[in-house]
Amino acid sequence: MSLDPALRERLASITRSDRVVVFMKGTPDAPQCGFSAQVVAILGRLIPSYGSFDVLSDREVREGIKEFSDWPTIPQLYVDGEFQGGCDIVKELYASGELAQLLGVQAQIVAAPTVTVTDDAADLLRGAVANQGGELHVAIDASFKHSLSLGPRAGHEIVTESNGLTILFDRDSAQRANGLVIGAAESGRTKALSVENPNAPRPAAVNQLSARELQALMESGQEFHLYDVRTPEEQRQARIAGATLIDPRVAAAIEKLPKDALIVFHCHHGGRSQAAAEHFASSGFTNVHNLAGGIEAWSREVDPSVPRY
Repeated sequence: MSLDPALRERLASITRSDRVVVFMKGTPDAPQCGFSAQVVAILGRLIPSYGSFDVLSDREVREGIKEFSDWPTIPQLYVDGEFQGGCDIVKELYASGELAQLLGVQAQIVAAPTVTVTDDAADLLRGAVANQGGELHVAIDASFKHSLSLGPRAGHEIVTESNGLTILFDRDSAQRANGLVIGAAESGRTKALSVENPNAPRPAAVNQLSARELQALMESGQEFHLYDVRTPEEQRQARIAGATLIDPRVAAAIEKLPKDALIVFHCHHGGRSQAAAEHFASSGFTNVHNLAGGIEAWSREVDPSVPRY
């Protein structure tokens, strides 16, 4: 099915609304999917500002942009009105330095991290390399989850050595790896690799609030802020009285609240709001809550007049 000309022109206009535009789920301050979060995190490291469009707020745009770009997934990045790719491609462009060049910025020089591989771990890794081939790649994501793999060298990795082993990192992983210790721990009758990273932060604290507890909070008269991270379409179907739908303006207002403000996030079942709560907790907010079970739990346990969907 061909794209409606009016919609095509609207999409083209959005791609030209800023030099850099990302079509994403959510907003840069409150991304609503992990892939969107990865792309905006990369852009945030390279440029101070850029345009974005929340596809969850407009179904026509959400479906139309896939046909417009001939790309089936969200997020999508445009530079100077030209489609560049989705999450995986953006990550590859960033790792190789091509994205910085495309955006006209100087790529940050990343120093090789200091890594320690214990003797037992080195023996395990040498055996794996001898059996499978390739070189050791270590990836550390933004949540400091570590993955080790063997594979060929792409050419843009950050390289370090320890105990006679070459270790390859992507740019972001290298910046999270200084002081990393790769060891070997007993696992039953065998030994398995273990990773200790002194840079890993303590998990952001997000409290789980039941529907009944939210009701009691409302009735207590205590000051708090309740935010809905669903789409406008979902809110039109069902809403909790007093909840504010998050958009870029609201997200910016949240950032200006006192760090000890009592904040509650909710969505349909609790997953999206958990991600939003973790985002703001990671930004330094200390009294952040997620409505466990979302508006579904609210309808079942507190207010059956709220439609379920």
